[in-house]
Amino acid sequence: MADDSSKNKRLGRGLAALIGDSAMQEPAAAEKIQRDVRRVPIEHLTPNPRNPRKTFTEKDLGDLSESLKAKGIIQPILVRTVAGQKDRFEIIAGERRWRAAQRAGLHEAPIVIRDVTDQEALELAIIENVQRADLNPIEEAMGYDQLTEEFKYSQGELAKVIGKSRSHVANTLRLLKLPNSVKDYLAEGLLTAGHARALITAEDPAALAEIIVERGLTVREAEKLAQDPDALSPKNAAGKTKPEKDADTKALEKRLGDTLGLKVSVGHKPGKESGDLKIKYTSLEQLDELCRKLGVQVG
Repeated sequence: MADDSSKNKRLGRGLAALIGDSAMQEPAAAEKIQRDVRRVPIEHLTPNPRNPRKTFTEKDLGDLSESLKAKGIIQPILVRTVAGQKDRFEIIAGERRWRAAQRAGLHEAPIVIRDVTDQEALELAIIENVQRADLNPIEEAMGYDQLTEEFKYSQGELAKVIGKSRSHVANTLRLLKLPNSVKDYLAEGLLTAGHARALITAEDPAALAEIIVERGLTVREAEKLAQDPDALSPKNAAGKTKPEKDADTKALEKRLGDTLGLKVSVGHKPGKESGDLKIKYTSLEQLDELCRKLGVQVG
């Protein structure tokens, strides 16, 4: 593995030269990037299976697609050649632009080709996404974990390479210790990294996460909840005790739960005839079974 100085020099300044972000470059570097740009058919590009970014929301892609229809792809996609395949390129940075371009019906994309190793490709993909705040906290943590496990980075080395503090790297990696249900909330954007950090040392982080999401608690409220065992009592975010459900509602919940084989919650809005019905499942098999019972065709 390269020493700290060579690694930081390669990526610290090299990111601008490799990715082609004009805001990060000196004029000479920007001019060189423009000379290196070529256009290729959109179908000649393929995503990188090691890309740390796994989530591409429909809204995000839709908004970018509309922009590309009007202006095209302004910033070239960073790629490397695919060994043994002529005119095929693997995306290092810019997969979101590539996906949106296909939606926009574009036939070509501007690319910059770079000869990099697997390690450098992963480093660049992580750094580019982190700098653009494109990764959710779990994707970021998994990217850091890949670098530490596969390429033996220390947390201090990693912090220097990505331009973050060592404590940020350490706290982000700790998120991987949380239960899968909490990680799912993070990946879906229902919890922030601040919420998750408050849960890391909690006795039952999964239960607390569910409460935080259901009540829309702030990070500060989540920290108080994690520190105070009594906060598990059924209170809403404003601290008011929820009204006790009547016997008929509880009996209905039990009958529905017994019929469906799942946990069911019936909630009435005070003073109204409307409310909500919540059915909780813990696996895709349970969801499939629920759909079958309801006569809903899936797949």
